[in-house]
Amino acid sequence: VTFIGNMHGGCLAALCDHCLGLVLYPVMPPGSWAATTEFKVNYLRPVSGGTCRATAEVRSMTKRSAVVTIEVENEGRLVAVAQGTCTVKLAEEKTDGD
Repeated sequence: VTFIGNMHGGCLAALCDHCLGLVLYPVMPPGSWAATTEFKVNYLRPVSGGTCRATAEVRSMTKRSAVVTIEVENEGRLVAVAQGTCTVKLAEEKTDGD
């Protein structure tokens, strides 16, 4: 919380960055990984209390990168939107002969 009683924007950015990578793991093979290469946050209104909820959606994904959008709501009101790109390293799939 800042000295004026609002959530610090860096906390919202960290939440967005966490969701940016986390949303990719269910759609990648086990052993794969993703790392944020860039992201941008638009702060729409201050957060001064209550609970924040982030929703992330994969917009595009290739074997090497993914683009994700994130919306953050506070008590039902949209407070931030973000978009980011992740580098993706897919695990090599093993065949029965491996």
